[in-house]
Amino acid sequence: MANSASGMTVRDECKLKFLELKAKRNYRFIIFKIEQQEIVVEKLGKPEETYEDFTGSLPADECRYAVFDFDFITDENCQKSKIFFIAWSPETSKVRGKMVYASSKDRFKRELDGIQFELQATDPSEMSFDIVKARAF
Repeated sequence: MANSASGMTVRDECKLKFLELKAKRNYRFIIFKIEQQEIVVEKLGKPEETYEDFTGSLPADECRYAVFDFDFITDENCQKSKIFFIAWSPETSKVRGKMVYASSKDRFKRELDGIQFELQATDPSEMSFDIVKARAF
């Protein structure tokens, strides 16, 4: 387990599942949550799940971290993939939760080697499919 400046630990499973997403493409997305001073895997999205499945898996009133493997076809007809890190902090979540997630984010993100883009969202519109698509190109 890795320690962060905020006293938060990252369960080894978080890094292992991220490596599986990155290298083996076993998952479309991973949602992480903080539980008793530790970052843990909350949900693994199957490879066939969509972006809508992913956004629908995020709680409306609690913070989460997530990674999403975005597949797309370029104008040159090449299959590409970009890994997004999403810091979900809805406006309706508790202030303490927002503070804990904000203070642990950078350290946790460094544990996940291979993230290409980061999005911070307080509202579903801030991480719409169109925004993700525009960032990937």
